[in-house]
Amino acid sequence: MELEEFSIKIKEFCEKINIDITSEEVCKFFEYMNLLLECNKNVNLTAITEPNDVVLKHFVDSLTINKYIKENKKVIDIGTGAGFPGVPLGIYRKDTSILLMDSLNKRIKFLEDVCEKIELSNVKTIHARAEELAKQGEYREQFDYATSRAVASLNVLLEYMLPFVKIGGYCICMKGSNVLNEIENAQKALDILGGTIEKIDKFCLPESDIIRNVILIKKIRNTPNKYPRKAGAPSREPIQ
Repeated sequence: MELEEFSIKIKEFCEKINIDITSEEVCKFFEYMNLLLECNKNVNLTAITEPNDVVLKHFVDSLTINKYIKENKKVIDIGTGAGFPGVPLGIYRKDTSILLMDSLNKRIKFLEDVCEKIELSNVKTIHARAEELAKQGEYREQFDYATSRAVASLNVLLEYMLPFVKIGGYCICMKGSNVLNEIENAQKALDILGGTIEKIDKFCLPESDIIRNVILIKKIRNTPNKYPRKAGAPSREPIQ
């Protein structure tokens, strides 16, 4: 896909979610896509490799949560993978400080390369597991928002996310179409970890029948110090 065609497509999709991106931002997204597809030949970053799908299912999907994030805030993107939603947010939201966290160093190396080449000074990376990083004082309850897309079931995800968030901050959990069972199974985790569901937004991605749910969880109490439990425990023995 050439830049001109890419520009028309991404602007068209972004307009439908009330986002107006600049030509400079379009160029950054275009370079990001090309870096992603090139690196993906050697490192498994994404199963989505058709450019139109990358635009809709990665870039636009990531930007759907922009409206929940207030200006000049700190965000941690947990289990960022190939950089979603953190890098698209970083391109569009220069006011926002974003930390991309992933447990696989190959992904972090890719993201470091992306941030350097497309000049994302507001985006940093860290190679770590959530269970270990959240125990460190400089990261624990230091963020206004934690984001995560397609990482784990909600009761597991909350143990990864809530320890990073300040009281009054939010977890923005990006989910697919079926969330009711996850929400039901996460009630005990919410209570123990100090969160409450404030909103569930269900929508379709533009010009598609792809259903998404965004679960917005507010941090109302400090997370007990024993959480998160040691590496692997949240997924092996979820709170329920």
